[in-house]
Amino acid sequence: MNMVSVIKEPTTGSAGDSHNESDKAVNNLLARRLSKILDTRLENDKDTLEALKELSSFFTENTLKARRNLRSKIEKRSLAINEDFLSSFREVKEALDAIHNDVSAMNDAVQSMTDRLKATKTRTQQLIDQTTKLQSDSQKLTLQQKMADAFLSSFQLSPSEQTVLRDGAITEEFFSALERVQSIHGSCRILMQSGHQTAALQIMEQMALYQEAALERLYRWAQNNCRSIESPETSLLLMQAMTRLQDRPVLFKYIIDEYCTARRSVLVRSFLDALTQGGPGGTPKPIEMHAHDPRRYVGDMLAWLHQMIPSEKENILSLLRGCDKIDVMEHVQLALANITEGVCHPLRVRIEQILATDSKATVLYAVYCLICFYHHIIEQVVQKCTLERTLKELQEQSQQVFLRTLQNNVQSHVREGVESPPSDLTPSPGVKQILGLLKEVLSVASVTETEERQQDMAKIVTCVVDPLLQAVNESAARLPTCDMAVYLLNCLYQMQSTLSLYEFMDEKLEKLQAHSDAQIDTLTSEQASCFVANLNLGPMYTILQEQTKGPLSSVPGMEQSSLKNFLSKLENFVNLPDVFVLPQVNMLLSSSHRTAVQRRAYEVIAAIYRQLYEAVHNPANEYQNPDALMSIPPEKILEKLLG
Repeated sequence: MNMVSVIKEPTTGSAGDSHNESDKAVNNLLARRLSKILDTRLENDKDTLEALKELSSFFTENTLKARRNLRSKIEKRSLAINEDFLSSFREVKEALDAIHNDVSAMNDAVQSMTDRLKATKTRTQQLIDQTTKLQSDSQKLTLQQKMADAFLSSFQLSPSEQTVLRDGAITEEFFSALERVQSIHGSCRILMQSGHQTAALQIMEQMALYQEAALERLYRWAQNNCRSIESPETSLLLMQAMTRLQDRPVLFKYIIDEYCTARRSVLVRSFLDALTQGGPGGTPKPIEMHAHDPRRYVGDMLAWLHQMIPSEKENILSLLRGCDKIDVMEHVQLALANITEGVCHPLRVRIEQILATDSKATVLYAVYCLICFYHHIIEQVVQKCTLERTLKELQEQSQQVFLRTLQNNVQSHVREGVESPPSDLTPSPGVKQILGLLKEVLSVASVTETEERQQDMAKIVTCVVDPLLQAVNESAARLPTCDMAVYLLNCLYQMQSTLSLYEFMDEKLEKLQAHSDAQIDTLTSEQASCFVANLNLGPMYTILQEQTKGPLSSVPGMEQSSLKNFLSKLENFVNLPDVFVLPQVNMLLSSSHRTAVQRRAYEVIAAIYRQLYEAVHNPANEYQNPDALMSIPPEKILEKLLG
C-alpha cells in the first residue's frame, strides 16, 4: 500500500475549501511530518512494522473509499476489541466475586472452628498436661529398659553361654564363654569404682561360681585328653586349656604330671620297640641286632634318644605356648626330666652289660667317647634330670672301665715282652705292642669331638707311658751303662715318635725329651771316654787339670815326643773318626740321637785339644817351635770331625 497517497488524499481534498494561510500552515506541517516519515527507516521501527502488519490484515483494498473509511474502520475495530475485553473481564469479575464469597465463607468457618478449638483447648489443658507427663515417663522407662538390657548384656551370660559352660562339649565356644566370664569379672572392678559395690560383688560372686565350675570341667577334660596331643584339633584345645589353667597352679601341675606319665610310658615303649622290633616295616632294623658291635649298639641307642628328646620338647612347648604367667622353660625342663626318666633303666642296663664284657680298650674308649658326646648334646636340651645324671654316671663308669682295661693290657704286655731287651738294643716286642695299643686309642681320641678330649688324651698317655717307661727302666737297669743308654734312647725315641703324631702331647714330649737328654749325656760321656782312651788323652788331660810346678815340657808324659805320638793318633782319628765310634751308638734308631752323641763327644775332644794347644803355645811351658809341633788350630779339628 502507498502510504504517501493515503496521507495526501485528505490534504488534496481540503486544499480549495479553506483559508489560504491556514491551508498553508497545515500543508507545511504535513510536509514536515511526511518528510519525517519518509526519512524514517521502517525496517528499524518495530512498532510501525507491527502496526502495518496488523493493518494489512483487514486493509486489503487500496482505494479512495477504503482510505477514507480507514479511520472509522480502525475505530470500529478498536471498539470491538474493547467490547471483547470488557466481556471477558466481566466473566473474570464474576469468578473473582464467587471466590471472594467462598473465601469469606471459609473465613467464617475457620473463625468458628478457632473459637471452638480455643474452647476445647481450655477444657482439655489438664488432659494434655497429663499426656505430656506420661510421655516423658514413658521415655524415661524406655531409656531405663535399654540401660537394663545393656547392663544385663554386659554383666550377665546369655543362656547359650551358660549351657556351654555347664553341659556343652569343650570346644572353641566353651573357651569363648569362659573368656566372657573373665571379662565380666574384670569389668565388675570398674563397676565397683563407679559406686555400685553391691551389684558388682553379687555379679563377681556369680561369675566366680561359673568360672570355678567351668575350670573344674576343663581340668577333668584336659586330664583325660592329654594323651592325645598328636591330634591337631585336640592339641590346639589343650593349649588353650593350659593357658586358662595357668592361674590354678595345683590343677596345672596335675595335668602336667598326667601328661608326663603318659608320654613317659610312650617313650619307654617306643625305645623298647626300637631295640627289639625296629621301625615300621622293619626299617630301620632293631637296634639289638647290632649288640655284637658295642660301638654301633651304644651309638644307635643314644642317637635314638637324641632324636626323640627334641620332639618331646617341641610337644611340651606347643602345649604351653599360650602360657604367659609362668616360667615356661622351667616347666619344660621339669616335664622333660619326668618323661625321659623311664628310659634310664633300660639304657643303663644295656650299657653296663657292654662295659662288663671283656672288650678291647679301643672299643671301650669308643663307647666312652660316644657317651661323652651324647651327654653334652642331651645336656643342652634337658638339664638336671635323671637321664643327664645317668649319662654322667655311665660316662664316669665307662672311663673307669676303659682305663682299668687299658692298664691291664699294658701290664700284660709288660710282663710278656718288656723284661728282656733284644741284643740289637731296639725296643722289645712288648714296647712295640704297647705303643701300638696307645696309637690305636689315641687315633680314636683324636677324631672324637668332646670337651674333655685333651684331659682324656693326657690320662691315656699317662696310663700307658708311665708304666711302660718304668718297665723299660727296670729292664734296662740290668744292662751295661752304654747298652742301657742306647736301649732307653731307642725306647724313648719310639715313644716320642708315637706321641708326636697327636695334639695336646707337648707336656709329655717335653718330659720324654728330658729323659732322652739325660741318656744322651750318659752315652756322650761313654763315647768321649772311648775317644780319650783310644787317643791316650787321659794322662795329658789329667796333667792339664793339675797345677804343676815348672814348665809342662819337663813333665813326664807331656814332652815333645809324647805330643808327637798323640798328634799322630789324632790325625788318624780325624781322618777316620767312625772307626772309634762305639758299636752301641750305631744301634741308635734316631739319626738325631747318633749325631748329637757324636757331636758332643767330638766337642769334648776338641775342647781337650784346645787346652793342650793353648798350653803348648804358652811360652811359660817352654816348648820348642810350638807352631811346628801343633800347627792345626783347635777350630779346624772340630770342623774336620764334624765335616
